[in-house]
Amino acid sequence: MKKSRLLYIGIPLAVLLAALTFYQYGYLRIREELNLIREEQESKAKTLEKYLAVIAEQPFLEQKRMVFEEQRKAESANLMSGETYSLAAAALQETVKGIIVSRNGVISSERMGKEEDYQPSSPTIQGEGPGGPKKALPETKAPPKEAKKRFKIVQVSFDFTAPDIGVLRDIVYFIETKTPYLVIRELDVRVRNFRDPRDLMVRLDVAALYGGR
Repeated sequence: MKKSRLLYIGIPLAVLLAALTFYQYGYLRIREELNLIREEQESKAKTLEKYLAVIAEQPFLEQKRMVFEEQRKAESANLMSGETYSLAAAALQETVKGIIVSRNGVISSERMGKEEDYQPSSPTIQGEGPGGPKKALPETKAPPKEAKKRFKIVQVSFDFTAPDIGVLRDIVYFIETKTPYLVIRELDVRVRNFRDPRDLMVRLDVAALYGGR
């Protein structure tokens, strides 16, 4: 009777223990592995969505890159070329000299100015007689801080004689409409002989930007 009673108690208990063991080491482990698989699949799905989004944006990004490239080329065209300040100043000097000489101006002296960091300013035009009173040029738009650090001002000065006011007007026009972009920082005009006011003595300071090294 005792053995039968033990069997009646032991068999259900053994079945219960076996069920608990299966639940703990079988079902729970399987469920954990399934959860890991599901999380991995979700992670891969999100990664795939990101890749697809990047691929979908590729034409737009390429178009944007081309726009930036065109803007960079346009900006570079407005800068004086030259690996160093001396080369950039020499290029500017030859450019302005060519404009003056081609309009029958007679140069008496020419000089290179000192290198400067680019700072927004309002240069003036000075003159006496035909040159008129001082006039303020339009203010330049303030650039970002990065541009202030990167760009340098290259400048040259000329003393020359213009045969008449029409020649001087042409010289100023061609300088201010030239590419790369040139700026007249100072223009001082004097009449050589007030009794015969034709020849003009001119001092001209011209500046340009270049990508400083």
